[in-house]
Amino acid sequence: MWTTTEARSRYGRSVERIAVFGPNPLLTVTVEGHPSGPDDIHLHAGGQGVWVTRMAGELGAYPILCGLAGGEAGAVLESLLAALPGERRLVPTAADSGCYVMDRRSGERQLISQALSPPPSRHELDDLFSVTCAAALDSKALVVCNPYPGETLPLEVYGNLVADSEANGTPALVDLSSPRLDSALDGGPSVVKINDWELAQYVQAPVSEPAQMRGAMERLQDAGARLVIVTTGGGPVHVLDGDDLWRLDPPRFERGSREGCGDSMMGAMSAVLGSGADWREAVVTGAAAGAANFLRHGLGTGSREIVDQLASSLELRPAPV
Repeated sequence: MWTTTEARSRYGRSVERIAVFGPNPLLTVTVEGHPSGPDDIHLHAGGQGVWVTRMAGELGAYPILCGLAGGEAGAVLESLLAALPGERRLVPTAADSGCYVMDRRSGERQLISQALSPPPSRHELDDLFSVTCAAALDSKALVVCNPYPGETLPLEVYGNLVADSEANGTPALVDLSSPRLDSALDGGPSVVKINDWELAQYVQAPVSEPAQMRGAMERLQDAGARLVIVTTGGGPVHVLDGDDLWRLDPPRFERGSREGCGDSMMGAMSAVLGSGADWREAVVTGAAAGAANFLRHGLGTGSREIVDQLASSLELRPAPV
C-alpha cells in the first residue's frame, strides 16, 4: 500500500520547468443559461495541452506550452493563453487557430459549431518542433499531447520528439491515441498514460478482463513504454511498473464532467515527477487532480488544496494476482 501522506508536499518546494507539446490550443466559446436573465457567454483557451498546462501550474510547476496560433481566432486565443501559469512559446501560423462553440444551457455540453485548424506548413512545423525540443532540454519533463484534429501532424513528429527528449535526459510523458501513440513508443517514453478504450484500440482486442488488461499493458511495455498507466473513466487506475501491477480506486462521484479529467491527471503527474518525486506519488496526486476536475465545469481546473485533500484519502495497492 502507498499513500501520499508522508511525501505529497515535496513537489511544492521548488518550481521546475515542464515542457508541454500542445500543438493546437483552441478558442472555446461556451453559452451558459440562467432561469431568469440573459445568457452568459464565456471565452476560454482550451484543448489538451492547455488543460495539462493549467493543472501542472496549479500544482507548483512552471509549464512551457508549445503550440501553434494564427488568424483572428489565434489573436483572441493568445490573450486568453496569457492567463495560464508559466509561459507560452507559440509559432505563428498563416491559417486560423481552431475554435468551437458549446451550449451548456441544458446543463449538458452540446457542440453547436466548430472550425478546425488545417495542417501547418513545413516551416511552421519545423519551428514548432524546434521550440519544443529547446523547451524540453531545459525542463524536468516533456508532456506530449494530441493535435486537434488528430491527423494534422506527420506521425514521425511524436517519435522524434520523445526520442530527442529522452536522449537528452528529459523524461517524456505521453498521452496520445493511435496511430500517434505507435510513433511515440518508438522513441521509448518514460510514461504512457492511456484510457481503456484507447488501449483496446491499440491492441485491437478487448481489455475488460484482468488478464486482457495486463496483456495489453505488457504490449505497450514491449513497444517501448517504461511505466504504463491505464484509466477506466470513473473506475480503477491500473499501473504496470516492470513486472509489478498496481491499482488505485479513485473517489466515486455521481455528478460531474469527465472531459478534461485525464488531462488534469497528466498535468498533475508531470508536476510531481518534474519535482523529482516518486512515480507512485505522481499517480496518486494525478488521480486526485482528475477527480477534482470532475467536480468542476472548468476543464483542467481544480485547486491545489482540494487535490491535496483528495490525494490524502487515496491508496495505490498491488493489484490482486
